[in-house]
Amino acid sequence: MSFANSATADPDSISVNATPTLSTALVIFLAFCCGAVVANLYYAQPIVEMIAPSIGLSTAHASLIVSLTQFGYALGLLFLVPLADLLENRRLLVGFTLAVALCLAAAALSRTPSLFLVSSLLIGLTSVAVQILVPLAAHMAPEASRGRVVGNIMSGLLLGILLSRPLASTLAEAFGWRGVFYSAAVLMAVMAVVMGRVLPRRVPAHQASYAALIASVFALARRHAVLRERSLYQGLLFASFSSFWTIAPIELVRQHGFSQNQVALFALVGAVGAVAAPIAGRLADAGHGLRGTTVALLLAPLSLLAGALPGAGWVWMVVAAVLLDFAVQLNMVLGQREVYALDPNSRARLNAVYMTSIFVGGAFGSLIASPLYEHLGWASFSGLSALFPALALLLFLLHSNMKKSTDVQVN
Repeated sequence: MSFANSATADPDSISVNATPTLSTALVIFLAFCCGAVVANLYYAQPIVEMIAPSIGLSTAHASLIVSLTQFGYALGLLFLVPLADLLENRRLLVGFTLAVALCLAAAALSRTPSLFLVSSLLIGLTSVAVQILVPLAAHMAPEASRGRVVGNIMSGLLLGILLSRPLASTLAEAFGWRGVFYSAAVLMAVMAVVMGRVLPRRVPAHQASYAALIASVFALARRHAVLRERSLYQGLLFASFSSFWTIAPIELVRQHGFSQNQVALFALVGAVGAVAAPIAGRLADAGHGLRGTTVALLLAPLSLLAGALPGAGWVWMVVAAVLLDFAVQLNMVLGQREVYALDPNSRARLNAVYMTSIFVGGAFGSLIASPLYEHLGWASFSGLSALFPALALLLFLLHSNMKKSTDVQVN
């Protein structure tokens, strides 16, 4: 089976000046890889109630497991992903995937809170391969279908996020929580071998020192207002997304008597939100990005408020999960389409800024989740979580109105 074609002389290598194409098989493989790698960040979420007592971590600090993983991911996005604009991409992908396999194995072997939390941080740090894969696909896709291709691959990423939870719950029920991390480590090792065989080489044209490369990341953030705005909107949405999915499994187990298999089913239903990715890609290609953004930013706070209704049971939690996942994915792909269009030669660094802000928001959301939930209960927690996307909606509407006023004055 042919995974990729290229306009270069070497069929296994692409350069920044080539006009490569993506086969259907390669798109599917990239989507699978994105989902499998990003799942490493979320395996612990539905099983923190099992992990914490096993390693001697208090329930009040259990959300540190999730927040440190996401914080490590944010660090990797900022300081490791930009290397994709400097070094050969396939080698980076294989190296990072092997590294995360080792970190997952270390987590499975952990017996103390400190070792497990350090492993969690490193799992996040080394899981950044996914954010090299997406810009690589964007580079290979033709302009006319770039939104659709990125949307399809991002649907794999969101499915990885959402399916990681039911998978973790199911495996933990059968093999214990350590079996979850052992299984993930094996998958990463196998996937690294396959990546090395089927992915094309990409050698970036950008040449600079590492220090200059990182400095250019901050320069891009200062230069492009669209990048800052989209990063802020998605960061606020992801704060609510992460806090919701950190606490929802705990609420279902404690207050509704769910087993780990039932939690897995809940998370599986929430994965319906992944259909937003290809929809978002097509909306962006058709020029409906602003309307789609409005829908996403309005839907997110409404979904969390629905989950906070007085007397709301687990059925309303399912509704909230589906709508929130849909809104977050819709806005993410729409934002990525705009960000990638800013500078084709800097997509990895642009993506680093965009995704770093997202996972900083996610780390913050998961960090405050446990204390808020333990002190206020589910309804108040869910209502407060709705403030993050509500703020994003307010800022988006204010900016849109200001832009319209400026356009009217110019004309």
